[in-house]
Amino acid sequence: MGRIRKLIGEKCFLSPMTTDDAETYSHWLNDMEVVRFLTMATSVINTENERKLLEELSNNHNYGIVALENDKLIGTCGFIHIDNINKNAEIGIFIGEKAYWHQGYGSEAMMLLMDYGFRYLNLHNIMLQVYSFNENAINCYRKLGFKEIGKRRQSVYRERTFHDTIFMDILADDFYKQ
Repeated sequence: MGRIRKLIGEKCFLSPMTTDDAETYSHWLNDMEVVRFLTMATSVINTENERKLLEELSNNHNYGIVALENDKLIGTCGFIHIDNINKNAEIGIFIGEKAYWHQGYGSEAMMLLMDYGFRYLNLHNIMLQVYSFNENAINCYRKLGFKEIGKRRQSVYRERTFHDTIFMDILADDFYKQ
């Protein structure tokens, strides 16, 4: 039996997370090239810890990103801190399989998740945080309609240099205008 196809695009689909993928996630999260843009870069991740984390994450709106062409898990995306009263949330994503970088999978996964958030979770504002040295991600987010709303200066020390954390957001109306 294949993966559950909850939200389906042209290149990928989003599937509920499962603890069966703990080994894959722990492999990605120990690859410094993958995590250099994530807060988890300083974490110690083993398969058992990742299994516990996946169990927790799978109860919320967090999904595996799966390539349609071969049913391969390539990354993850999800909502953090959903505030149902004020209709906002924070979104996060990473593509762990480097062979799938810069091919539009992340953009499509974000579009699927944002559409779901606005249409079904009744969100009005979706925000994200990105490190200033992650220029590819910043450009991707701008193309998706995110606007920079501020930054926290020199808030992350990575690779012996201080970097800013940039805050970006998008409103439902802006998303559907595109």
